[in-house]
Amino acid sequence: MKVTRELIHQLPKTDLHLHLDGSLRPSTMIELAREYGVHLPKSDPQDLADYMHVTDARDLVDYLARFDITVSLMQTADALERIAYELVEDCAAENLRYIEVRFAPWLNTKGGLSEEDVLEAVLKGLRRGEKDFGTRSGVIVCSLRHRPANESLHSAQVAVAFKGRGVVAYDLAGPEHGHPPTEHQLAFDYAATNNLAITIHAGEAYGPASIREALHRCHARRLGHGTRLHEDPDLMSFVNDFRIPIEICLTSNVQTRVTPDFSEHPVRLYYDQGLVVTLCTDNRLMSATTVTDEYMRAHEHLGFDAQELGEIALMGFESAFMPYAEKVALIETVSAEIEALLSGAAVSADAGAGAKLSAP
Repeated sequence: MKVTRELIHQLPKTDLHLHLDGSLRPSTMIELAREYGVHLPKSDPQDLADYMHVTDARDLVDYLARFDITVSLMQTADALERIAYELVEDCAAENLRYIEVRFAPWLNTKGGLSEEDVLEAVLKGLRRGEKDFGTRSGVIVCSLRHRPANESLHSAQVAVAFKGRGVVAYDLAGPEHGHPPTEHQLAFDYAATNNLAITIHAGEAYGPASIREALHRCHARRLGHGTRLHEDPDLMSFVNDFRIPIEICLTSNVQTRVTPDFSEHPVRLYYDQGLVVTLCTDNRLMSATTVTDEYMRAHEHLGFDAQELGEIALMGFESAFMPYAEKVALIETVSAEIEALLSGAAVSADAGAGAKLSAP
């Protein structure tokens, strides 16, 4: 069964690790910069896209520097709503059926908005996008590792206040080395005590110790990146045994030099060992990628075939932070689509047919 971009495009997919401030359209950035008087390093959309694409980062911290530019444009409710709406449109265009959009609302309060105002604006854009394009979404509220713990606690409190109103989880992002998640223990305890799901960036720029803290001290139910989990086989067995999903971001892991190249990424090992993995973009702008691109790279560099990619797509839906009944209904729909699509592709391949695949 031949894996093509068309086949991957037709797979119903998710993106569970998607940063709002890392996924703006360059054309929108230019328009917002003109409206708000913000200076950008480039004034042409393609030139700006090339500039924002991180190709020379020495590490994660270097990679994160570009976010200062996007965040400067995300300080009004109108801008936030527009950016969220356009992100849903972009994701729907590649047949993503469900996305979880994460960001740190604290970063968007420099223009006078409260964190609550920020969330209202983003959720308004996401809901409008779902109505127009059909892709469902949830919000993951992030705190930042290098910021004071009291800020994290406040963000966790805001996230809990929006539970059931569009916020589905709480996260910790930012520079991992030197900033263990337990520095923000009170925030995680608050979120967990109030029954809000938790996912944590862990095992990206630091080793298994960060993952261990995320799981055993900070109540993580999913792992963001988890790239260095394989360095601790016993911990990897724990993650496998308890079916803890890993949000894999191939391109950004290569960009931040967490892994030297695509062919050496441990996602192949994780999948072969039976772990729950899902392919994500991290940042569509800074990584110049899409979910379709991530699936193609998994195929081209790590040998994932069509059936395996279909299983990974389904794992994304199974790993979503959704109410159980809604998740079961969505999984029923997409699993039937995936089975029909891959069966159709197999028949086509066996028959040597050159006809285009059609979505079921």
